[in-house]
Amino acid sequence: MHMSVLSAVQIAVTLALMTWMITGFTRLPGRWLRWKMFCRATFTIITLTGTKNGRTEPVNVYDYLSPGSFILGPPQLQAIINYLTRSGRYDRLDGNGRVLSARGEQPIEVRDSHVVL
Repeated sequence: MHMSVLSAVQIAVTLALMTWMITGFTRLPGRWLRWKMFCRATFTIITLTGTKNGRTEPVNVYDYLSPGSFILGPPQLQAIINYLTRSGRYDRLDGNGRVLSARGEQPIEVRDSHVVL
């Protein structure tokens, strides 16, 4: 009798744990980042073009993040753009992409070195 009770408890705990893990991946508000661990993270995927003296070139904004960092939100993107224009590396930056967060996917643009959501 003791072994069957223990076995029933193990099965119940296992099922509860599986249910908890499965619901962690269910749909939260938005299309992306459904896992609760990422629900407060904001990711930006963007393609930028820098202009200097009339010449344009692609800019990899992720090169300017600190080592090991991969989360880039709109405020951090604007800070990097400000750095690139104030340092004289580019006269202006333009681009487009999307922001992924718990609220879903939103388009993002950079027009004349300003982030526009």
